[in-house]
Amino acid sequence: MNLSRSARLAAVATAAAAFFVIAASAAPTPGADGIGDTYFPRLGNGGFDARHYDLDVAYDPGTGRLDGRTTLTARATQNLSSFDLDLQKLEVTRVEVNGRRAGFTRDGDELRVTPRGTLPGGRDFTVSVTYGGIPQPLNGPIVFGSDYGWMKTTDGVFVACEPNAASTWFPSSDHPADKATYDIRIKAPKGLTGVSNGRLVSTYDKGGSTYTHWRESRPMATYLATATIGTFDVRTGRTPAGTPIYVAIDPVLKNSNNVDVYAVTAAATDYWSQVFGPYPFEETGAIVDDMPQAGFSLEVQSKPAYSAVRSESTIVHELAHQWFGDSVSVARWKDIWLNEGFATYAQWLWAEHQGTRSAHDSFLAAYDARPASSAFWQIEVADPQRDTMFASAVYQRGAMTLQMLRERIGDEAFFRLLPAWTRLHRYGNADTDDFVRFAERISGQQLDDLFDTWLFTTGKPTL
Repeated sequence: MNLSRSARLAAVATAAAAFFVIAASAAPTPGADGIGDTYFPRLGNGGFDARHYDLDVAYDPGTGRLDGRTTLTARATQNLSSFDLDLQKLEVTRVEVNGRRAGFTRDGDELRVTPRGTLPGGRDFTVSVTYGGIPQPLNGPIVFGSDYGWMKTTDGVFVACEPNAASTWFPSSDHPADKATYDIRIKAPKGLTGVSNGRLVSTYDKGGSTYTHWRESRPMATYLATATIGTFDVRTGRTPAGTPIYVAIDPVLKNSNNVDVYAVTAAATDYWSQVFGPYPFEETGAIVDDMPQAGFSLEVQSKPAYSAVRSESTIVHELAHQWFGDSVSVARWKDIWLNEGFATYAQWLWAEHQGTRSAHDSFLAAYDARPASSAFWQIEVADPQRDTMFASAVYQRGAMTLQMLRERIGDEAFFRLLPAWTRLHRYGNADTDDFVRFAERISGQQLDDLFDTWLFTTGKPTL
């Protein structure tokens, strides 16, 4: 059937109207307490789509106390009688839905909110939560055995939350599949700097406090949000290609390494913009804090966070994540190689760009360094399991997969694939199957054998 454009639009409008009539007539039910991620079954929440977070946080480094008010604007995806938010340990004193007092209960890390009336499917609503307490970092085997989340420093706090620690400091739908935009307002003792995502809207002193307001206008996963507070030397400007840059470095670390964080950040942002497609955010930068207990860095959206001055290679890795992980985020945590494999491969590309080693030679070095008997080869990269989701195989074998793909389909198709992938899923989510299908589409080749060997099979592949 060949309908006119007006007829097609009328048909779409009729179908949409019918959907909302059905939704409106459905009995209200509670939203699910998780989105169904097999690694974190109760992370994220069902029944609504997060749209925007307005975070107000006040932190006292002396006592470690955080007081906050979070207002989430969300769209109900069903008729809701109640819904959950993720929040760990902090005490909730008041909840409002659409400006009216709402009931709430706690069940572990779940905050169940019951509004006074039904929230209709397809409609936006707001929920405001007032809370406080002393946030505790998480610890365990997941993140290299390190603390992560809200981590107290000598002069403030270092906030790096992958994968499940955003809910240590604000109530949220804490899963990368539910992105939103953010306004983040930070109150800290006068003289300290609060650094967050996006661009700085305002900063001022009042009484004994310093207030900063940051706005991230591009969709962001919860684990990428930060409110890092401390004493920082701040440098701002633009990269050579014109992207605004904001770099904050703890003065304790100023002379601890010969890496010029500002210069490398600027250069890598511009180079990846050529290789991966246009830079996806309003500002680039870095947060470098003296936090030796955190043995990692994190691709905080727009400003990667480093727990010390890291190497040039680490900086280019975290900046590559702005495309692979931040703009294009995983649909489920088992797809984590789409973040870490790509960012590791970016390190190999950077060495190739610098003329120090080809990506092929980096591949061979990683491949030859591990005998077939190594436990490294026993991780299934496409589903590495929760406690080993950050195993070195996810990084290194993920990168090996990309080099094998490059050598199979050729440089022309491979370097057309990368920016096409980031453009297709810009500010969205994707999984491994999406990438396999897209690589086959771009290359015109059938690639099941390659991906089965390198992602879905354990054991050391034969070259």
